[in-house]
Amino acid sequence: MPGPAPRALADLAARGIPFALLARDGRTVEVLTGEVVDVELLADIPLTDAAGTPREVLALVPFRQVRERGFVCHDDGAPLRCLVVDAHDSLPLEDALAQLPSASIPLRDAGFDIDDEDYAQIVRTVIAEEIGRGEGANFVIRRDFTAGVEGDPATVALTWFRALLEHEKGAYWTFAVVTPGHVAVGASPEAHVSARVDREQSGGADAAASAVVTMNPISGTFRHPAGGATAATLTEFLQSTKETEELFMVVDEELKMMSAVCADGGRITGPHLKEMSRLTHTEYVLRGNSRMDPRDILRETMFAPTVTGSPMQNACTVISRHERTPRGYYSGVAALFTPTGDGRTHHLDAPILIRTAYLQDGMLRVPVGATLVRHSDPYGEVGETHGKAAGVLGAIGAIARDTPTAAPADTDPDRPADTRRPLAEDPEIAELLESRNARLAAFWLNPQGGAESGPLHGRTALVVDAEDRFTTMLAHQLRHLGLDVSIAPWTAVTDEDLDAAELVVSGPGPGDPRDPDSPRMRRMREVVRRRLAAHRPLLAVCLSHQILADALGLELAPLDAPHQGLQRTVDVFGRDASIGFYNTFTARVPAGTTRVGVAEIAADTHSGDVYALRGPAFASVQGHLESILSRDGMATLERLVTQALAPTA
Repeated sequence: MPGPAPRALADLAARGIPFALLARDGRTVEVLTGEVVDVELLADIPLTDAAGTPREVLALVPFRQVRERGFVCHDDGAPLRCLVVDAHDSLPLEDALAQLPSASIPLRDAGFDIDDEDYAQIVRTVIAEEIGRGEGANFVIRRDFTAGVEGDPATVALTWFRALLEHEKGAYWTFAVVTPGHVAVGASPEAHVSARVDREQSGGADAAASAVVTMNPISGTFRHPAGGATAATLTEFLQSTKETEELFMVVDEELKMMSAVCADGGRITGPHLKEMSRLTHTEYVLRGNSRMDPRDILRETMFAPTVTGSPMQNACTVISRHERTPRGYYSGVAALFTPTGDGRTHHLDAPILIRTAYLQDGMLRVPVGATLVRHSDPYGEVGETHGKAAGVLGAIGAIARDTPTAAPADTDPDRPADTRRPLAEDPEIAELLESRNARLAAFWLNPQGGAESGPLHGRTALVVDAEDRFTTMLAHQLRHLGLDVSIAPWTAVTDEDLDAAELVVSGPGPGDPRDPDSPRMRRMREVVRRRLAAHRPLLAVCLSHQILADALGLELAPLDAPHQGLQRTVDVFGRDASIGFYNTFTARVPAGTTRVGVAEIAADTHSGDVYALRGPAFASVQGHLESILSRDGMATLERLVTQALAPTA
């Protein structure tokens, strides 16, 4: 339990020891001091000492840790820095404010490392060459606001932390972490992942502890106009198709992670408003149950799609192609591991490292990014990065000379009064938020229950992952149909695995299915053709649906506009189905075609775009039946799997 506060917070700077200040509940400031240990891997985070005694650890996890999942990045060598806590104290918020310094910290030579026109061109390129070529649904590309700073780094950190406490409301964590050669001060709005152990539900002393895992995808940014946000100004933002679809896409991406770490997949609640002093966001909350080690939970959820993109693996590749410098800690997490009461495991609390100012070698760096989707306007995304940078700089009270981006927090005309009524309580706003859920799949909104009594109980399936972890959600839904499911990456699945499987589900993935040089496309073509040739049950999804169509002799073509995060109601063999689409390419037949060879075809009556195929021992679908956008996903999935498993003559 936190103990009494140190004599004075200013002593932390004077003593030159590593420390962290955390404000998590709006009433107190936690003070952590200890030893700094840098480690290479998440598994190396020292949660116990040499004798096995549990320890509390605050870890700063840099973006480069995505290498642990086999993803690419610009590797700057930023350390996975651990503050191994030897004292965890606390004091009332009012006492902390009375002790913290308040002098303004001037900045010099302030500005973005990439100018507005260059950033706008990057946006155009990503939309055309990445989203437009099927590499993914959305991508976050950052640029950095930089400036010179004079003064003792620890004192600067204390000053900025005080300003955040006074002027930034609604943050999940407000924090300052001061370690040798590095300072991070921020007010993160977003809890990326937490795991709270529920000992009563853990199954007894000899069982692994069960934790309630929570993720909090936030997307959509409304910058408050002069005088503050109102119901009228917020309504236009909430009615934006771009902002709504952007949030749905990141919820889908985080449900992929939840389905990987939680046996019950994850249930979504919301949407809610995240109202801060200068910005308002929309958010959902996802919850499930897991018995995994908290470090493994953290690894499987690296990192939030709200600051990377989707699908996650390819988003990292796209980031490496279009960002000019490494990310450092931006879009990583600050992870606090706290021993449980019985010392058998740890709780995890890990906000995303965004809305954060970094100070190193006398230079301030505020990384900010915009989420690029098919609807993005390049200059609108430029404006979003300005708004996010201004939010951080204004909140820390920084004075940026000769730049319009930032203003001191105590003179910011946009900051609303702290006593105003939350906009989420306005009936019209609440109705607008609630109306979004009418578009979503009930499967992910409601308690899912057990899978033991599913209609396909006793059957088995092998899901082949083509670098899109929609497969984890798909596997979760297949289990609820009763199947015993395993997942294998395309790089590891063998011909023997394919031949032994009762049902093969050939999964989705990014890229052009016609690409002759892609090893991934070649292998996925082999997967589909091998099952077809053997007349063994096959379900093909999205990319694999296109590959199956090609194997059956159908034309493949790019869409005029990408269908990334698009919900459509289509005819699937005589039944209308509301389905979420994430495709840039399509199989296409002449309008009115309903059969080619052994394949029955469900296609658009005008364009000829093929939505589904079925035939002896196979079925396929272009959309993602597992997506939150697929209101009829479970029913359609059961129909197609039953078709694939049906005995053939």
